[in-house]
Amino acid sequence: MSPLQAWQICAVFGSASLLSVGGGNAIVPQLQRETVLDHHWLSAAQFADSFAIAQVAPGPSSLLVTLLGYRAAGLPGALLATVAIILPAAILVWVVARLWLRTGHARWHTALERGIAPVAVGLVAASGVVIATSVDHTALHWAVSAAAAAVLGATKINPLFVVLAGGAVGLWAG
Repeated sequence: MSPLQAWQICAVFGSASLLSVGGGNAIVPQLQRETVLDHHWLSAAQFADSFAIAQVAPGPSSLLVTLLGYRAAGLPGALLATVAIILPAAILVWVVARLWLRTGHARWHTALERGIAPVAVGLVAASGVVIATSVDHTALHWAVSAAAAAVLGATKINPLFVVLAGGAVGLWAG
């Protein structure tokens, strides 16, 4: 890994870390754009595969970052990307938590919480669109994704059953 590529990995994942309001899935669109379109570290299909692996593997959603870093520059890239996604956000949370506790129950606390919630929901929804457009290429794919989103949004069914049903439809139709 060259020093330039190390810097690029730090810049991509460090900046994403500071924008991860709503959790790791909120930054998926940015990561997809930068790793696939800007730096060409992997293809759209490889990104979607990495996302799927990170979702089914136990552990935090930052596993996606480790996989993307690995695709970019092997084991050193995986380690650097993982540190770059964790460290800036950890420092920011520490600073904000100290300020938050020091200001008590100020009125701006409630306003900030109410304002950030819709932003987080929008970022997570955008992540779903990015992943769907990376892998859905036929009307059947789009229909299965839309049905899965509707079922998951309207019920409390275990997502594993929805994934299995989608896979069964894909096998049956394929």
